[in-house]
Amino acid sequence: MSENSEQTMLMMQGNEACAEGAIWAGCRFFAGYPITPSSEIAEYLSRKLPLLGGKFIQMEDEIGSMGAVIGASLVGLKSMTATSGPGFSLKQENIGYAAMAEVPCVIVDVQRGGPSTGMPTLPAQMDVQQARWGRHGDHSIIVLTASSAQETFEQTIRAFNLSEKYMTPVVLLLDEIVGHSTEKVVLPPKDSVEIVNRKQPEVPPEEYLPYRETEDLIPVLATFGTGYRYNVTGLVHDETGFPTNDPEKIEKQIIRLSGKIEKHRDDIIQYKTFMMDDAEVAVFAYGSVARAALRAVKDSREMGIKVGLITTTVLWPFPYDVILEAAKSVKAIIVPEMNLGQMAREVELGVRNQAEVIGVNRVDGNPIPPVQIKEKIKEVV
Repeated sequence: MSENSEQTMLMMQGNEACAEGAIWAGCRFFAGYPITPSSEIAEYLSRKLPLLGGKFIQMEDEIGSMGAVIGASLVGLKSMTATSGPGFSLKQENIGYAAMAEVPCVIVDVQRGGPSTGMPTLPAQMDVQQARWGRHGDHSIIVLTASSAQETFEQTIRAFNLSEKYMTPVVLLLDEIVGHSTEKVVLPPKDSVEIVNRKQPEVPPEEYLPYRETEDLIPVLATFGTGYRYNVTGLVHDETGFPTNDPEKIEKQIIRLSGKIEKHRDDIIQYKTFMMDDAEVAVFAYGSVARAALRAVKDSREMGIKVGLITTTVLWPFPYDVILEAAKSVKAIIVPEMNLGQMAREVELGVRNQAEVIGVNRVDGNPIPPVQIKEKIKEVV
């Protein structure tokens, strides 16, 4: 069989699966700064990218790393960085720049406990609200997550595809358990994997406007060095890319930045349900905790308890409609997470008082085991 048509099975760490997924997606530039528990992503790409004609650079800090990623993307390279906790905080200003200038790039955050340097080697899910709101200003952003090495490989590819399609930074939120767990990863035939590349101008340079209004609200940014000249800025700008103080144009741009993502929620949001048809109680989980939740639901079902599971690989935009639909048929939704309830707040917004929302929280650096979720399920029923 040809290399492009055969399936391969490997034992990979989640971080390695992330790096491999980036390569498959076409990533050819990585800039970053080592930080536990994400460093294996940089280490993997430092070996592989040069062999593929790509570029790897260890920057002086996370701020410079994010700036380099933006610059590389503007010259046409699919670009990524990886970090954790405090490094993610340092990247926020330049992530905001990428959102405003609409520069596609991928930021991987392998979460650890915080605040500050917190718990460098222990798992947590404390960055989910920072991923959405860490930057100042009004705009939407796409945030993906994964519960296994296999999902990490797949969601890394999807992160690049969504970034290129919607011309926006995309965050992939992993956690230490996912990043450092070694397990089987099935690499599909390469010709079966969809790869999305950003649109290119269809008009000559003299007619080109980088932020011209489009039906799908997504700009077409030419690759630097191809004869198209335009201005890139973090200031609010008009269709030419130059700053503007025109209130009408300012409002139009800010609304469009959110609209280009919110308008396409159905294309972006992905979720799975398990045994929800007759469920009287639901569990909503994400990341590594979703695996413990699945075990808890299966065990509870064996005990005769009618409980179902909702998992998602997209945290933002949040699947409010999915939650509301579930809330109409259950009396409670249990939300286990390794924080003090950051996503439970979003579930509460989603249920609209149709069901009770109950958190199962852990912040001591230990994972949430299935038994902790099962105990809460038994309390509720």
